[in-house]
Order: sequence, then C-alpha cells, then structure tokens
Amino acid sequence: MATDDARLLPAQRRRLIDADARRVRLLPGAPPAARPRPAPGAAGRRASWQRRYVRTITAADAAAALVGALLGWAVRFGGDAPLRTGAVPGLSVAWTMVLLPPVWVLAMLLFRAYEPRFLGIGPEEFQRVLLAGTTVVALVGTASWAFQLDVARGFVVVALPVAGLLTVLGRLVVRGLLHRRRAVGECVQSTVVAGHPHAVAALIRQVRRDTDHGLRVDAVCTPDGRTTPELEGLGVPVLGDLGQIAAVTAELDADVVAALTSPELDGPTLRRLGWELEDTRADLIVAPTLTDVVGPRVVIRPVSGLPLLHVERPELRGVRHAGKALFDRGSALLGLLLLAPLFTVLAVLVKLDSPGPVFFRQTRVGRDGREFSMVKFRSMVVDAEKLLIDLRTESDGNGLLFKMRRDPRVTRVGAFLRRYSIDELPQLFNVLGGSMSLVGPRPPLPAEVAEYGEDLRRRLLVKPGLTGLWQVSGRSDLSLDESTRLDLQYVENWSPAFDVMILAKTAHAVVGGRGAY
Repeated sequence: MATDDARLLPAQRRRLIDADARRVRLLPGAPPAARPRPAPGAAGRRASWQRRYVRTITAADAAAALVGALLGWAVRFGGDAPLRTGAVPGLSVAWTMVLLPPVWVLAMLLFRAYEPRFLGIGPEEFQRVLLAGTTVVALVGTASWAFQLDVARGFVVVALPVAGLLTVLGRLVVRGLLHRRRAVGECVQSTVVAGHPHAVAALIRQVRRDTDHGLRVDAVCTPDGRTTPELEGLGVPVLGDLGQIAAVTAELDADVVAALTSPELDGPTLRRLGWELEDTRADLIVAPTLTDVVGPRVVIRPVSGLPLLHVERPELRGVRHAGKALFDRGSALLGLLLLAPLFTVLAVLVKLDSPGPVFFRQTRVGRDGREFSMVKFRSMVVDAEKLLIDLRTESDGNGLLFKMRRDPRVTRVGAFLRRYSIDELPQLFNVLGGSMSLVGPRPPLPAEVAEYGEDLRRRLLVKPGLTGLWQVSGRSDLSLDESTRLDLQYVENWSPAFDVMILAKTAHAVVGGRGAY
C-alpha cells in the first residue's frame, strides 16, 4: 500500500504491514477456520485502562465524601466537640463519616456515573454526579424526617456540598491526566470506521485533531472494500467492505465501530450490524448526516412506531439571548476594571517596542452584516497593511484569511501578545459596547464577507465573539472548511451551557498557545 511512511507513527506502520494479511483472511472465499472469531467473553469486556480509570475515580469519590464529612464535623462542632450528637442513641457524626463514602459511591453507581461512555469527555459525567449528589441530600433529609433522626443540619449543609465539589474537582484532575495520556497515544479506543471514503477521511482528521475523545482509527470499511489516495495518505488500511464490518471488528478486537450513515448503511443494515456486534466488546456509534446539530435541539420522537429525529429550530433570538447580552456586558465591565493595571503595563511595552499607537483598530463585520471598529493591542508595525500586498503569496491561512507563521510585520512584543491572545483583550470594549459577545464566531473582515456563500452568511446571524469554538479547536491551524463548520455549529447549537464550556476551554487553549501566530 503506497503511503508516506515518514508521516506515520510506528504503530500505524505496523498496522499497515499486517493490513494485506488481514484482508486475505476477510475475503469471502477464505476458509471458515481462517475467519476471525470473537475472543471468549469479549462482549462487554472493558480495556484494562478503563478498569483502572473507573477504580481511580471511585476511590477519589469516596475520598471526597470522607473529606466532606470531616470538614462538616470540624465546621459544625469546632473540631474539639465529641463526635456523638443527636437524640437517638448510637447516631453520631462518626457513624455518618463511616457511612457517607459508601453511600456516596453507591449513589454515583446507581446514576451510572462510572460508565465508560460518560467518562473522560463532555458534561454528561458531571450532570450525573450532580443528580447523584442531589439525591443523597434528598435521602438524608427524608430519612431524618421519617425516622425522627436528629441529624445536625449544619453538618449536612457543609459535608454534602463539599463532597460534591471535591468529587467534581477530583474527576476534573483525573480527566486532565487522561487527556494528557491520550495526546501521546495512550488510553485510546481502537476504532473501525465504516462509510464512504471522503466522509471517513474527514472523521479521521477530526479524531486525530481532537485527541481528548480517545479514538484511534485502526481500520476502515468502504462500500466496495477499496482504498483511496486520501485514505492511503492518512495511513489507515481498508480491510473490507460494509458487509464485513463485524468480521473486521472481531479481527482487531476493536472497542468502537463508527458507522457513517449512507444509502448502503440504512436502518435495517445498522440493526443487523448491531446484532452481529453483540458477540464482541465493540460499542456501535452512528454518525447521522446532521453531525453539526447536537444537544437539546435533537430529540427522538416516535411517529407511527418509528423513532424519528425531531430537530428544533436554532435559538437566534429570545429571552436567553437577552440574558447572554446582559452577562456579556457585565463580565466585560468587570474584566476591564480588573485588567486595568495589566492594560497600563502592556500599553507601555507596546509603545516602547515600536513607534505608533498602542491600539490597532480595524473594521469588522458583526451581527446582521453591520460593520464596527474592532480594537486590539497593536502587535505589528504601523504600515503593516501596506506591506501585506507583498506577502499575499506567502499566506499560511485557510484561503479567506491571511496568516503567516513568521510574519515579518509582527513586533517583538507583538509576537508574545499574539501567541497568548493577549492582544485581543481590548475587544472587551467592543463587548461592553454591544458590537461583540464574549463567545461567538470569529469577527470577519468586510473583504472576507464579500466572498461568503449562503452557508457562510449564517455566521452573521449572531454577534462575533472574543472567543469561540475556533479559538478552542486550533485557531489559525484550522482549514477553511473546519473553521466554517465550527462557526456554523456554534450558530446552530448555541446555549448558555455551550458558552460556559467554551469559556472554560479557552484558558487552556490560550495558555498552550496552540494554533496562534
């Protein structure tokens, strides 16, 4: 198989070496004995790293409950009072400290907060932790009332919230360590992807860019069982056609099968594939054509006995958007007050580094196509716009946007400001004025908007943001298609929780400096 070996990891090269031998075993005419069979007990079996991960967070949850109980006792009784309290003999804070950790872990278990599919990525894990913690509080209150137990309220008010907070913090720490290991190829799930080659290649690139999800594509199945130059360049072997997905999965002992919907992978075919995968440990995930419409906008609605996807309208106006604007302006005002000393220092550094104004203003296009003046710290020489004419052919950008990794127009202080996106902090003035939001699509130039097609113009349905999905997903390293997809995904799926998630991830992206130049 022709491919650029220099671009492949050693593990990928080893998989390519075995690809032809596996293909022979999977051919329809191969002897039955040569066909792959699931390993004994493979169905439902977890990978060893998953078992270790679950044990780690279970221990962390129990420790969080114990620390919460100890802190509750110390706060309520000053730490030097006797552990026995209450009117019922035998009921004591000591017993509460003994019972709380196992009860806490049991609640997490009942609310499925230890299932691997909810761990390591996304908010679902923490939603289940919140539900479990709330249930424990309700049960303690109900039991106290039903059995006339004189449980110290001050103890409960301190212990359970602290246990919940420490549980979330502990899981965040463990998740961060998991993401670090996944970034170097460890603690990943072997994945078989099935679908048309172009869609499969797009998914592979996305998975490799976002390593936090922990998917490693080891094999592909295409409609005709043939590879393409695009897949060869990605270094992933095609081991069969769409009728051999289960056989390929068993051969690789894969953890996940990702099926990209197509006419060949219709409802009955996917149902049969699910049956065939029951004897393996692989989870089946299906990527519908509405891959960028997610979250609460998509619900299952039964119609005439058929489970149909109901897609809600995107929320582009309304009360929640008014709340978003209020939050944006309040946060911008607070941010400007807190950052005033830093702005003063940066202004002096910019002025001393090169002649010219401290701030750089540029016309950008905002909501509904209205133009506004965006302000940033100046990071380039004064005549940067004139010098751009001679640099157009050296762009590292994505087509519409000019970018250079080593732009000669950038000043010394400007290079530092741009790497950590500090030059964009004055956009808080734009947020305060209402022309921008804290979170939204990237604010485009008028020349970019002039080249927009119908799809891209949907970016202008919301205010541009100081940060956004593009900021936390690679920034300047993104292609035009990828940045467009991310901006449209934000427009289509906006919610307050989505904004909070992006703001939380922005700090990590900025500190790492990934994709900024």
